[in-house]
Amino acid sequence: MELPTIAAPGVGELADAAADAACHLYDAVAPWGAAAPGGWSRTAAEDAAEAVETAAHALTYAHPRAEVILAPVHTALADLRRQLGLAPADPLSADGLPATPRSVGNPRRTRWVRRQVLMPPAPRQPPSGTTS
Repeated sequence: MELPTIAAPGVGELADAAADAACHLYDAVAPWGAAAPGGWSRTAAEDAAEAVETAAHALTYAHPRAEVILAPVHTALADLRRQLGLAPADPLSADGLPATPRSVGNPRRTRWVRRQVLMPPAPRQPPSGTTS
C-alpha cells in the first residue's frame, strides 16, 4: 500500500509539529540521562508515554495492518509505565476508541483526567486588598 503524497487537512502539519516536539524533548533530556536531577519527572514521563501511545493509535489509520504491526509499541509502553510506577493507559473499547470520554480533544489524556477528578482546581481567591 502506498500512501498519497498529500495528507488530509491538518494531518501533515500536526505530524510535523509532533516530530519537532519529540526532537526538542529528546534534546532536553538527552544530556541528563534517566536518573540525573533535572531530567524526567513523573508527569513528564506520563505525558511523553501518552504522546507515543496517541501517535501510535493515530498511525493505525495509515494501513489496514498497522494496529497489529504497532502492538509491540503498546506492549512496551505498558511495561515502561509499570517500571516507572505510572498508571496504565486508558483501555480501548471494542471499536478501538478509548473507553473513557475524550478530554481536551485528546482521547488519551489519562493523567489530566485523573488529576482533575482527584484534585479539583482550588477555589479562586479575590486579589489581596479587595473585598468580595
